[in-house]
Amino acid sequence: MFQSREGQPVPEVTFSIRANDVWQKISSDKVFKGKTVVLFALPGAFTPTCSSQHLPRYNELAGVLKANGVDSVVCLAVNDPFVMETWREEQNADGIDFLPDGSGEFSAGMGMLVDKSELGMGQRSWRYSMLVKDRQIEKMFIEAQEPGDPAKVSDADTMLHYINPNASGPPRITFFAKPGCQHCARVRKMLQAKDFRFEEIAIGKHGISYSSLQAVTGRGTTPQVYIDGRHIGGADELTTWLA
Repeated sequence: MFQSREGQPVPEVTFSIRANDVWQKISSDKVFKGKTVVLFALPGAFTPTCSSQHLPRYNELAGVLKANGVDSVVCLAVNDPFVMETWREEQNADGIDFLPDGSGEFSAGMGMLVDKSELGMGQRSWRYSMLVKDRQIEKMFIEAQEPGDPAKVSDADTMLHYINPNASGPPRITFFAKPGCQHCARVRKMLQAKDFRFEEIAIGKHGISYSSLQAVTGRGTTPQVYIDGRHIGGADELTTWLA
């Protein structure tokens, strides 16, 4: 059974990171001292739940968390700096600070280091999140010890609700586009003008085709915009929705 460290300081360790292609050492104080930090820890970069659910939602809500008094949102994993940086780029996670706990020293100090050798993964962090204020841990959300890869309480929405129960996240926006489409460019420009994060699914990339467009949207033209799972339509319909 993992023990909460609420009311205690974070472990004092030194992290090895890469910044501008140069090795650097940063301390726990550098990360946490004098700041309000949301840290979420996970088993590993590029793993299924971490890549499809845990990190993406924190990335979506990073701006809202910061608007509610959080100075930085930190993703920690027992991975090396090269893997963490490549994952950040692949996920377009510009709102997140990635902290490689390569040796697992911080995770061990938190009592969250687990042995996943049976899966060929060695020592890894258990999945949890915490709110840290000036190095002191105020709140922790620790996943239950159960089979599989539980991700039920350490999510970004749970953390946001703890910090501000009345806060709401930005709309989840996805739109289908194709290269050279002027109306797709209109959609992109309108969303960027509102500072909305969005997912753009481009026909002709990653195996996405007109058959994919037809199967998902029931339509054969682009753009096709969805907001919070509801079909909005093209650029003109988005203009109406935004108004």
